[in-house]
Amino acid sequence: MSAIHPTALVDPRARLGEGVTVDAYSIIGAEVVVGAGTTIGSHVVLEGRTTIGAACVMGHGVVIGTPPQDRKYAGEPTAVLIGDRTQLREYVTVHRATMARGTTVIGHDCLLMAYVHVAHDCAIGDGTVIANAVQLAGHVTIGRSVTIGGLTPIHQFVRIGDYAMVGGGSRVPQDVPPFMRAVGDPLRLVGVNTVGLTRAGLAPADRDALARASRLLFNSSRSRSEALEELAGAPAPVGQLVAFVTSSERGVVHA
Repeated sequence: MSAIHPTALVDPRARLGEGVTVDAYSIIGAEVVVGAGTTIGSHVVLEGRTTIGAACVMGHGVVIGTPPQDRKYAGEPTAVLIGDRTQLREYVTVHRATMARGTTVIGHDCLLMAYVHVAHDCAIGDGTVIANAVQLAGHVTIGRSVTIGGLTPIHQFVRIGDYAMVGGGSRVPQDVPPFMRAVGDPLRLVGVNTVGLTRAGLAPADRDALARASRLLFNSSRSRSEALEELAGAPAPVGQLVAFVTSSERGVVHA
């Protein structure tokens, strides 16, 4: 059974899994689905077509599923989807999508620290950690196992690739390639995310290959097109780096 505090307002049409805990003064709407074993703190608001996975933690004051801050939005039935074992700490806000993507997505095993904002149509990959007061504008895409330091604003439509790391207090106006570290305002690349890749179990040979490729792409006298041509057809993970840079629409951060 779920344990619901007597002051919480839970619509009888909401679907709460086995062992869900709802603390004082929280509000859960009719279309909300909450997975088994999830803990919902006090003063949490869950609205709209919001689906939260199993064994998640929603901290005090979290607000999920409210309408996007987009003048084009006209009340369409869009959604928020949050994976299993994800933690949203105090006062995190997550807006539902527009029709552009249909669903704002946060993956499994993520940690979003206090005061993070996730705007409409964002997609965050599994295992990502986002520190305090990071602000994601609309349509941001973040890969798997990314780390973003606190007090960082991220421009709309920016992509941050798998296993990248962005230092705290940075400003992110362009794409950050996978496997790389970036920091500052203006933002710049400062090498391969060696610590993160080591923790992820990437083989030393693959880390070395990424280091060589990043020097060629971002720290050599070669033009970007020449470097990409030389790296064409490279196996993963260098191939993933090349594909990301080639497909960038906002442009990629420079070293």
